[in-house]
Amino acid sequence: MGGQSLLYTTTVLTALGFMLIGYDNGVMGGVINNPPFQSTFGHPSSGLLGTIVAIYEIGCFVGSLITAVVGESLGRKRSIGIGAILMLGGAAGQAASSSRGAIIGTRVLSGIGMGFINSTVPVLQSEVSPKATRGRFVCFQLSLLNAGIMLAYWVGYGFTPMTGSKAWRIPVALQCVFIVPIIALLFFVPESPRWLAAHGRTEESLDVLARLQGKSASHADVLAQHTEICHAVELENSIGSGTWRDLLKEDEIKSRRRLVIACSIQFFQQIGGINALIYYAGTFLALVTTSPALVSGALFTWFFIASFIPWFLIDSAGRRPLLLVCISAMAGCFAVEAGLVWKITVDPTDTAAGRGATAIYFLYIALFTIGFQAVVWVYPSEILPLRLRQKGSAISTACNWITNYAIVQMTPAALDNIGYKFFIIFAVINAAFLPPIYFFYPETKGLSLEAVDLLFSLTDRGHKPSTLQELKADLTVIEANNATPVEERPVVRV
Repeated sequence: MGGQSLLYTTTVLTALGFMLIGYDNGVMGGVINNPPFQSTFGHPSSGLLGTIVAIYEIGCFVGSLITAVVGESLGRKRSIGIGAILMLGGAAGQAASSSRGAIIGTRVLSGIGMGFINSTVPVLQSEVSPKATRGRFVCFQLSLLNAGIMLAYWVGYGFTPMTGSKAWRIPVALQCVFIVPIIALLFFVPESPRWLAAHGRTEESLDVLARLQGKSASHADVLAQHTEICHAVELENSIGSGTWRDLLKEDEIKSRRRLVIACSIQFFQQIGGINALIYYAGTFLALVTTSPALVSGALFTWFFIASFIPWFLIDSAGRRPLLLVCISAMAGCFAVEAGLVWKITVDPTDTAAGRGATAIYFLYIALFTIGFQAVVWVYPSEILPLRLRQKGSAISTACNWITNYAIVQMTPAALDNIGYKFFIIFAVINAAFLPPIYFFYPETKGLSLEAVDLLFSLTDRGHKPSTLQELKADLTVIEANNATPVEERPVVRV
């Protein structure tokens, strides 16, 4: 297998990982309000219900930290394989649980497995994708992530009329439909060529590059890319070995700043409130509609459909414009939603406010997938340097999951206690994202992963690139000359 078929096979593997993330995020939201689930676990309080749902995020956090420690030595394939096996055991355990302790313990196990997968599949995809369409490949994965969420809610809705614990056990067990193919595909997908080069296996790296391009190892295009990768490895090795201490160094390629950017965008994604809506869509929609389960299914079907829009934008409009425009509109959605939910609280018969609030949910979730979700998984893997990519990606993913846990844990109690004011808080939080993104996040569209190192270490020499086109022209000259970046870099604002 080689060429496009190998690239697409690798993409299917990583996309299944994202679909599994989506299904896992949505499945509990689709079943926790069903009477059979409530009956099996003794009608848990809102606090305990939050723990049952959110404890999975703690497992994901722990799994991400473990991956940060061992993932680089294991490699991309083995990290994904370990995660898939752990998730297979966790899914089976959840489906068989009949006590609160069992469901909590097995959700932690599943979460640890997901931490391995979630930390690694974006890295693998970014390291095998062509630079010109790297964003589009990640968008394909995210469409499947949203398909997983959509499927989880429709499965939950479909099992709602059923009686007995099978109404929630079967939807939970269906996680295995995604896990088993992931394990099978690992036998056909090669290791990342950049990981191989970084670990001294240059001949294997060259062979994988040739297979991915569908050309011979002696072809000029293959050799050029291989030379660029090896040059980046040499540059990074000359700076440091990629240790934990190196993550916090403000070295020649700005490793510390790049780690902060990778962690902050993952933190922003979760603290902005998206998973409060995804995990508790039925609870939120019960505030504004009389058919929350049906509308939840429609909402996440729209989430899936809208995820195709950034396919055509992320590699043309770029990362920064999508973030800035859509996050601004998301903050506005929360502000309007607060007012509409307040009106419904005052007058539950106000059907116009209910319809408006429902429409805002649909608008918000489209803005999120177009401008935030499409960027948040591709950007950290682009930003982080090769020698620190696995560690940095795992740490940024850990930031994602621990913040996700906090949001999911506190949402039921927050809705009970502050009602519509919950939305005001998230309006303010989303607006606060805009200054750091504008001032500190560089544009990376169209740049090879090796060129991003040059972006952060580009020489000043009395000249500062003022546009993306000018920056890319400078990078082209440097790459063509195989120049090693020198000490000083400009303030890059693109």
